[in-house]
Amino acid sequence: MITVRKSGERGHFDFGWLKTYHTFSFGDYDDPAHRGFRALRVINEDFVSPGKGFGTHPHRDMEIVTYILEGALSHQDSMGNGSVIRPGDVQRMSAGTGVTHSEFNHSQKESVHLLQIWIFPERKGILPGYEQKAFPDEEKRGRLRLVASRDGRDGSVALNQDVALYAGLLGQDEKAVYPMPQGRSGWIQVARGSVLLNQELLHAGDGAAVTGEKRLEVVGKKDAELLLFDLS
Repeated sequence: MITVRKSGERGHFDFGWLKTYHTFSFGDYDDPAHRGFRALRVINEDFVSPGKGFGTHPHRDMEIVTYILEGALSHQDSMGNGSVIRPGDVQRMSAGTGVTHSEFNHSQKESVHLLQIWIFPERKGILPGYEQKAFPDEEKRGRLRLVASRDGRDGSVALNQDVALYAGLLGQDEKAVYPMPQGRSGWIQVARGSVLLNQELLHAGDGAAVTGEKRLEVVGKKDAELLLFDLS
């Protein structure tokens, strides 16, 4: 079964410097029907104005994945990490017993467009951790490239949860097939363009929960970038 979460149904706030869309309940947006899916807790699509961002704030007991679509994001945290995250990069911060961090648009001229993803860890109280890796477009074009996983296999960043996250770039009529392991569920998030997911048309900002499907076939209809979560 495929259950579509349309882009226009998401929570939305416009703070001037930040335009944000919430696939699941977050902050002041509470939708009892959409408070996460399996271990997936948050998918926020953010547009941050030049020079603006999120001041130092705390997190704990959450795996936080940042995926940049356009622009660049500066990151600083209480573990001593400082970095700039750019398109193609995947950053994982394990909040564990507690961290503070800040995120700001790295540019004074251009906005930054990103997805921030929260995943419940497999257990509470782990040591905080950080990892960032780059995945070039050629590794994702016409296929699904593993970018995050429990064991960090195939060069992916390592998550403290039984989740496999894939990223793909599909041009028109390009197809990627994913066999869903028995007993597992999936979530597709379309970041750009449009795709057919098992004949279900999805556009940018749309998401879809997948349960009981043996095979996922994703076909690009308009140059598309998408994320696929394989969830226990």
